[in-house]
Amino acid sequence: MLESTRTRGFGLWQPIRWSSPGRSLRLWPRRRRPEGRSTQEAGPWLKPARVFLLLFLLVDLVGTGLLMSSWATTSGGGLDFTSALFTATTSLAVCGLSIVSIGDDLSTWGQGVVLALMQIGGMGIMTLAALLGTAVIHRFGLRMQLNVQAETRSLWIGDVRGVVSRVLIIFAVVQGAVFVLVTPRLWLGYDMGLGEASYVGLFHSISAFNNAGLSLYDDSLTRFSGDALVLFPVVCAVILGGIGFPVLIELRRHIRAPRRWSLHTKITVTTALVLFTAGAVLVTLMEWDNPDTLGQLSGWAKITDGLFHGVMPRSGGLNVVETGQMQDSTLLLTIMLMFVGNGSAGTAGGIKVATLAVIFLVILAEVRGQDQVHVYGRQLPSEVIRQALSLVFLSATIVAVSTVLLVHTTAFSLTQVLFETTSAFAVVGLSTGITGDLPQWAQILLAVLMVAGRVGPITFVTALAFRERHRRYQLAEARPIIG
Repeated sequence: MLESTRTRGFGLWQPIRWSSPGRSLRLWPRRRRPEGRSTQEAGPWLKPARVFLLLFLLVDLVGTGLLMSSWATTSGGGLDFTSALFTATTSLAVCGLSIVSIGDDLSTWGQGVVLALMQIGGMGIMTLAALLGTAVIHRFGLRMQLNVQAETRSLWIGDVRGVVSRVLIIFAVVQGAVFVLVTPRLWLGYDMGLGEASYVGLFHSISAFNNAGLSLYDDSLTRFSGDALVLFPVVCAVILGGIGFPVLIELRRHIRAPRRWSLHTKITVTTALVLFTAGAVLVTLMEWDNPDTLGQLSGWAKITDGLFHGVMPRSGGLNVVETGQMQDSTLLLTIMLMFVGNGSAGTAGGIKVATLAVIFLVILAEVRGQDQVHVYGRQLPSEVIRQALSLVFLSATIVAVSTVLLVHTTAFSLTQVLFETTSAFAVVGLSTGITGDLPQWAQILLAVLMVAGRVGPITFVTALAFRERHRRYQLAEARPIIG
């Protein structure tokens, strides 16, 4: 083997050399990795999250500019900067909080901008989450690796076309199905022309699947209260959009063979079903006799609207009864459901159901006195537990600090403010009706919470996943007093 000597003055560079048989010829110098730094801490691994944040902000500013143009409003004057920024952010972050009337204040062109932002926000984030999930998929077990590899034809994020094409297909199929189901009902049952019914059906099918929570009507979907032919397709779109792209892939391939599901899919589906059922049942029972919400409806309408509102806090954001008229106990339950959200790598927000499941399993193992956390015949690694705890603590801290600030500086109650900040951070879109009455700086704060809720968890968890540092030594143990 021939090997050149190291060039003086270039100690950080490895010279060109001819390797031994069976090894390739290195044609360019390689920079040494600093001592104590793992390969997973290299800068390029953190770039996708940073690039995503920059692209998100860039698109947000472009959307703001478009909504400020004279073409965007019916009055011809355009939205002011705060209203345009808030509307663009809530559309791109697929949140749903609104301080303008989408149907009345915005022109058809302005509504088109909102539709485009919702589609970009939902599809772009879903795609990115799937790509980042593929990059770290080795952490989810061999079965999940094989499932993703079979679907994307590659285990690495380099195969963008394969992942994106499947996301596009899912979006087209689900949104198209909701459009086909809802439009005839609007046309034949609500005295709408075919063109108007088609446009309303298209807008709400996109809003529902992206979990955007925006509606052409100021009262959201309250005019469709009790109509299962309209509400049930919307509910299904919200569930499918929020459950997560990796889960949809596995369910499509192994819907009849739950034993072949990956651990992530089993945890997500199980936890989501429990929360969906509990939310629908509890909301229906709590509001059954409330004359301002479900109390004046028939029995079937109560069940339909109760089911709808049991699902919407999971990041759907649409409503068929006045949320602000709900009882305090229902509002508190809604806040908890909003904070959790739905599945990972989907269009929903919140801390995600898998994170909640991990926290619950950790507590259960501690109560049982077990050193390790086991579920479905598998052991959860310690780094997953640390990431879940970190994400929950960080999210709760952001919501708490924002709530304290708004309660101290505005005249609204704690319940109203906590509901609003949780809805913004979890990108849900439900509101007790105070969004438009908040001062401008508070509305900008809510917009920041939307960006943090949509972008923050992805970048935060990605950074945690790629920044592992292994100690070369162990320190002596010491136990603080807990409790």
